[in-house]
Amino acid sequence: MRPLSTRTAGFTDSVIRRMTRISNRYGAINLSQGFPDFDPPKEITDRLTEIAPHGPHQYAITWGAQNFREALAKKQSHFTGLDIDPDKNIVVTCGSTEAMMAAMMTVVNPGDKVAIFSPFYENYTADTILSGAEPIYIPLVPPKFSFDANLIEDAFRQGAKALVLCNPSNPCGKVFTREELQTIADIVIRYDGYVITDEVYEHIVYAPHKHVYISTLPGMWERTVSCSSLSKTYSITGWRLGYVIAPERIIDRVKKVHDFLTVGAAAPLMEAATVGLSFPDSYYEGLQAHYTHMKHLFCDGLSQFGLEFTDPEGAYYVMLDVSKYGVKDDLHFCEWLAEHVGVGAVPGSCFFKEDVHHLIRFHFAKRDETLQAALDRLSELDSKAKDYI
Repeated sequence: MRPLSTRTAGFTDSVIRRMTRISNRYGAINLSQGFPDFDPPKEITDRLTEIAPHGPHQYAITWGAQNFREALAKKQSHFTGLDIDPDKNIVVTCGSTEAMMAAMMTVVNPGDKVAIFSPFYENYTADTILSGAEPIYIPLVPPKFSFDANLIEDAFRQGAKALVLCNPSNPCGKVFTREELQTIADIVIRYDGYVITDEVYEHIVYAPHKHVYISTLPGMWERTVSCSSLSKTYSITGWRLGYVIAPERIIDRVKKVHDFLTVGAAAPLMEAATVGLSFPDSYYEGLQAHYTHMKHLFCDGLSQFGLEFTDPEGAYYVMLDVSKYGVKDDLHFCEWLAEHVGVGAVPGSCFFKEDVHHLIRFHFAKRDETLQAALDRLSELDSKAKDYI
């Protein structure tokens, strides 16, 4: 038989989702795939109950239900200070995963190059390859995950058409400063490029850090394709409601790509989630306080055990340094951790282009009792790791 696609021949399954399956196999506490074990806001689920008998149950407008887009435009205009038009600047997608794919296929052509910071969320490389483009990786250097601006410029000198910016960053929790974003913007403008953002953690930032939308910097609205979702902000990762926000010239193309990718997002879920988009600022302040509490609970526990980790500035991930256990194969270590310690984690190597095997990623979007149970198990890591070594 004729061979299958060479473009996807090198793909593996998602290591993140694989670690969920491994966690389930061993009955481990799943701190690998980043979804919460607490309920969404009651107002949203109550609204879903109300509309279940009556709908809407049929297709919404392809690029998103009108009332959803209007509520989203109002919310994002409030937080960004931009004048976002619900009809000209928004496409609602099936999660931010589709948003990123639609954005990538809108911006790049086969043979183009795309700059990606490393560490990175694993979909970015796949999106680039599926679009027929070539990734160029720019290292973020621990512990602050700083970058060398010269390497960004080198990427654009090599022909990069776009840069992918995850802010706050998954997996390292970096929140890019305004100065860092301005440095990126200056280079992108100089080379007439684009920025494709992943801002799903935009409301999960820890003081004193602040999230700045790169699209709000001078000259960047015209060349930024902003992707995000409701998954993390409203604890509805399974609802798969994402969106793209961009100038009309770009959104017109995103609409067409989205139409042929998925047709549209789920109509009843958009109707229910519209309630959340109208929450007052106090909701987002409470969200930040909630995650700050979870961060302190989990990180303070790790510190008590003498474990070394990165202190996240945003998002809800911790990169744990396991080099003291002599780890050479971090995937094998994470499988061992799930089976023998009872906690699921993601091997850091799936996030890095560089040869990194001494970091693993935990997430802490869990109830207090779940995090405490995980910490109780991790308290035995040193003693149990002697068998691993």
